[in-house]
This record gives sequence, C-alpha cells and structure tokens, in this order.
Amino acid sequence: MKGAPTTLQTLLLQPLVSLRRALRRLEPRARGLLGQGLLQRWQPWLERRQLLRFQRQPLARGVAAGAFCGLIPGPLQLPATALACAWLRGNVVAGGVTTFYTNPLTIVPLYALAFYLGAALLPGEHAFPAFGSVAPGGHFSVEALAAWMQALGLPLLVGLPVLGLALAALGYAAVQALWLAPAVQRGRRWRHARAAALQRGMPGG
Repeated sequence: MKGAPTTLQTLLLQPLVSLRRALRRLEPRARGLLGQGLLQRWQPWLERRQLLRFQRQPLARGVAAGAFCGLIPGPLQLPATALACAWLRGNVVAGGVTTFYTNPLTIVPLYALAFYLGAALLPGEHAFPAFGSVAPGGHFSVEALAAWMQALGLPLLVGLPVLGLALAALGYAAVQALWLAPAVQRGRRWRHARAAALQRGMPGG
C-alpha cells in the first residue's frame, strides 16, 4: 500500500518530465532562428530579453504576460503580449499561446467576472447588463461584444486589470510548481531512501 501513492505520483509526473525535455530540445532550434535573415541584426537584444528561452523563469514570465494581455480586447493581445514579454524577459511563444484562453466561448464569462470584481471595488451599486440585452438573439459578434463592453462601463475598466493580475499570478505560480514538481518528488524519494537506509543500519533494526 505504501508504494501505490509513489507509483501514482510517478505516473502523473512523467508527462511533466517529458515536457521539460521536449522544451530543452526545442530551445536550440528556436534560438537558431535568431541567426537567420532579419532576426540576425536583433539577435543580441532578443537574447538579452530571453524571448526564446525555454527555461523555468522565462516560461513562467511569458505565461504571466499572456494571461494578463489575453484579456485585452481585439487584435492587440499578441502585440501587447510580445511587448510585455520583452519587458519582463519572458518566453514570447508561451505568452502567445497563453492568450488563447480567451476566445468566443470564454470571453463573456471572463468579462462578467471582471465586471463583478470591479463592482466590488467601486462604491455604490452597479447593475450587470446581460449580454443578450445588447446582442440580438444573444448571438456572439464583434459588434455585440463591443456594445456589451461599453454597457459594462467603469466596473469592467477597473475589474479587467485586477482579474488580469490575478490570472498572471496564478499562471506564473502554476508554471513554477509544475516545473519544480519532478525535482521536489526526486528530493522526497532521496530523503525516504536515506531514512530507510539509516533505519536499517540502526542496532536492532
């Protein structure tokens, strides 16, 4: 029975180990692109900003940038994420991929959550305008989303950066935890093995 949890943990952590190895193999190829074409001129700057470093800290910062900028409406998400990654020294690939958590299926509930966060922080009462009140038949469209965002008003304006910061912090912490999980598990196995060896070596053990 004692070995079952360890086996389960090993099975759960194996995909993380494989992902880390795949990212390490990907980094030389991605960084090799910097020495080609127009990117060669900007290679020193891109290297300093760690935009194509597939290591724990750049990946975590990239995910945080993408989580925050993913709430920006319209086509500005990716340019804003690239700028944020350059500023934070984050992986721009991880940042760009992370922005896709906002899409036509998730944008309405996310903006509704941002509205309620903003309304909680602002004085007075703020009525939530349902999406169907501004969208004919409740159908999603860019025009309907823009009209709904305008109807959400100041609570949305206040709530979006608050929600973005919260999601960025969660994304950063998640990458850190997932990246370090295999190392933590190896440390636990080493401590357990050392304790068992010491116990076997004790008199009367």
